[in-house]
Amino acid sequence: MASPITPPRGMRDFLPAEKARREHALGVIRRSFAAHGFDEIETPVVEDVERLHSGLGGDNEKLSFSILKRGLDGDDLTAAIETGDVLSLSDLGLRFDLTVPLARFYASHRAELPPVFRSIQIAPVWRAERPQKGRYRQFVQCDIDIIGEGTRLAEVELITATAAALEALGLQDCTIRINDRRILNGLLEYCGFDETRWPQVLISIDKLDKIGADGVVAELAEGGADAAAVLGGILADLEPHLAEGGVELTVQAITSILPSGMDTDAVADLEALAHALDTLPPGVSLRFDPTLVRGMGYYTGTIFEISHPGSGSSVGGGGRYDGMIGRFLGTDVPAAGFSIGFERVVDLIELPEDAGQESVVLVYDPAVPLDRLVAIKSELIARGSRVRLDRRAKNLKGVLDRAAASGFRSFAFVNADTADASALELKPLS
Repeated sequence: MASPITPPRGMRDFLPAEKARREHALGVIRRSFAAHGFDEIETPVVEDVERLHSGLGGDNEKLSFSILKRGLDGDDLTAAIETGDVLSLSDLGLRFDLTVPLARFYASHRAELPPVFRSIQIAPVWRAERPQKGRYRQFVQCDIDIIGEGTRLAEVELITATAAALEALGLQDCTIRINDRRILNGLLEYCGFDETRWPQVLISIDKLDKIGADGVVAELAEGGADAAAVLGGILADLEPHLAEGGVELTVQAITSILPSGMDTDAVADLEALAHALDTLPPGVSLRFDPTLVRGMGYYTGTIFEISHPGSGSSVGGGGRYDGMIGRFLGTDVPAAGFSIGFERVVDLIELPEDAGQESVVLVYDPAVPLDRLVAIKSELIARGSRVRLDRRAKNLKGVLDRAAASGFRSFAFVNADTADASALELKPLS
């Protein structure tokens, strides 16, 4: 019995029409980011396995694909089984995000880069996810990062550039939810969670939209029922505000929904951030969400996430990760980044009507001399048109439908009497 001829599970092929839509979206995002002063870089698809499993990637480290070392033998396998150290069989792994590779890139090239470096990375990443709608094992991330800027200017530039990209893509009703890890830590301390449990508590809170407040409390009760109960009460009080995406980014609004004693500097920083972002496009709004976690373990300050009513999951996110680059350099360097979830965003947009203009399919008779056919095609290309040749067939509708699906907007017949491109009668493809 033949094997199914399909891509690997969680990975996809793209037909021409879908590929055109993706490339259009990527071009819009690239141009928008570049207009805001960011420069594009490229990093390898693999990194050293120790770097990918250094504790910076949160739960995503468990989803990374590792590459077996060359020349392994039975003794190596036996040793790995006996020690339980499966990673000892690998020296490289596929990147699960673009932030860890960027930190390594900056550490490698710091002397060649400006003091404040604004980067663009648009590339595929890989995670051993359980495939489902909107979640794949290979997907594209569109990242911008600012390294070397320790003030709120970094967050302002990142959010401004990302909002501009969303507007350029034609997306409306986007909400950027914002929080600060200092506020999250203050909440955990207020509830009474032991600091050693904070990473696990944050992982549970990050599941709030999937398992609800009761599920979060149930997960955490085994390690401390009292602290979990306090957190459950806070989440219950927050529920009406979370249903609206959060509250305004003002000290008054933020403090009204938080327990007393939260980090006042963090709250003031969020309000100042909102003041600096009061000129965002009308289709993008800012809200404070104290339950926003962002699962990556490397975030240290402001965190943000994009939601859209057309998507059941976030369509982008990021934050400040001041401690990561110091892991490579031995000295801390401030850093922050924002990533557009391309696979979810591209499902929300359509190609503009004029995206396929100046494109024509020449439906030719076999009797047309080859040199004349090529000359007519070359003449149209020289005018700036996109041109495809299709032999005339009995099923003309099938030919034209395929052309329209590939983005062509017009067609013309070429027969033995067609002398040159001026003799063509262009007709629209419906």
